[in-house]
Amino acid sequence: MKIYFLSLFIIFAFFVNTAHSAQSTITESEGYACMGEDKSRKQTEQAAMADAKRKAIEQISTYIKSETHVKDFELEKDLVSAYANATVRIIQEMEKGWYKDQSLGDCFKIKIKAEVVPDEKAMDMLSKSKQTTDDPSAPLQVRVWTDKKEYASGDKIKIYIKGNKPFYAIVLYRDVKGELLQLLPNPYRKDNYFNGGVIYEIPSGNDRFELEVSPPFGEENVFVYASTSMLGDINVEDMGGVYQVKTRHVDIGDRTRGVKLKEKSGSKGSLASEFFEGRTTLKTGGHKK
Repeated sequence: MKIYFLSLFIIFAFFVNTAHSAQSTITESEGYACMGEDKSRKQTEQAAMADAKRKAIEQISTYIKSETHVKDFELEKDLVSAYANATVRIIQEMEKGWYKDQSLGDCFKIKIKAEVVPDEKAMDMLSKSKQTTDDPSAPLQVRVWTDKKEYASGDKIKIYIKGNKPFYAIVLYRDVKGELLQLLPNPYRKDNYFNGGVIYEIPSGNDRFELEVSPPFGEENVFVYASTSMLGDINVEDMGGVYQVKTRHVDIGDRTRGVKLKEKSGSKGSLASEFFEGRTTLKTGGHKK
């Protein structure tokens, strides 16, 4: 890897037509349960958590129905069904504790930040529809790709991202050694808000780095983490043209999912943020033919 004050030449390669993505929606919900005569304290706490998860799915199902207006009725029905069969992953237990209810006795309350993950197979089918890819009323999707399929040593490449609606994002690059760089935002291009329907090029504009193919060779990746709300923070260090990521790669998903939730129009008061995680896999190339 060669680093310059004005330019950063990153080890890249030829594009393998492999992309991975995941959609979800993040919300906050509260769950309650009381001991009564049939539950232990542990069972009551488990029941309260189950109640919080159920409410998270209900809230997001309502949100999706309110926010999604895909023109194709069958696609919209499949989308609603995918969220109705969602699973819930706990991002954070925000509050929890026991309290006394005059009529119900000892009760437990828990408040969680939760990621509601729709049925993966259903969403994979929906993602293949160009209508949902480009429709701003569909859940957030962000495409990431490169300018051509193959690169030889010395070639410079371009990365592109495009979302179907306005979004916040960070774009990361992982080289063959496993080192992570944050390409966007960077010290010279700090804005991480992007308009929907617009193709953004990396590097471009105020960027002070270039992407050039050079050894060592091997599999590499470009990652995009995006949300309709401000993303949670990761730890980075200024390298001149880009940031070096200090957060462990295995923790980045959770850290970025710590979004700043805000109330969305049509969501009937529930807090929700759409989240998208995408990846493009690259392999290093050799000499020009």
